[in-house]
Formats: sequence, structure tokens, C-alpha cells
Amino acid sequence: MISAFVTSTLFLTSYLIYHFSKELGPTRFQGEGIVRPVYFFILITHTALAIVIVPMVFVTFSRALKKRFDLHRKIARWTLPIWLYVSVTGVIVYLMLYQLY
Repeated sequence: MISAFVTSTLFLTSYLIYHFSKELGPTRFQGEGIVRPVYFFILITHTALAIVIVPMVFVTFSRALKKRFDLHRKIARWTLPIWLYVSVTGVIVYLMLYQLY
């Protein structure tokens, strides 16, 4: 879990640095038809949950480090599925935006 935390932190840091230093502006989604609302649903849920998950990860991680496993378990049961969803949908958004359409 420490490796997952470090890897995710490095990814988030590099992602934010890249997007805040990028001068080209946003990339427009080129898909048409039913795939367009599907893409935007995935993008919106991914973005909203990515914002929510950051403090949850820090709380979950700190409780584990402090060996407060009773409190850790209470939040970890929510943190893990949300973290997995954000991770998988991030890859899906990337593929849909840059590889498929």
C-alpha cells in the first residue's frame, strides 16, 4: 500500500504539473453519437471522485501508519473502491480521448 500511495502521489504530481504548465488549452473529445455522453459521464464521475479521494487517501494512510486499524478499516472500505474506480476510469478517459477518438 505504501508503494501504491507513493506511485499515485508521483502520478498526481506529474499530472498536475503537466496540465498547469500546458499552454495549448483543453483537448476536445472527438467521439460522436452514444459514445459522447458515455465519455462525459465517465469523465465527470472520474473528476469528481478524484477530488474526493485525495483527502480520503491521506486519512486512510495516516490511520494505518498510526496503527489505528479500527478507524482505518471504517474509511478504507470506502477509499479502496473509489480509488480503484478513479484509477480505472482515468485510463479509460485517456484511451477514449487520445487513442480511440
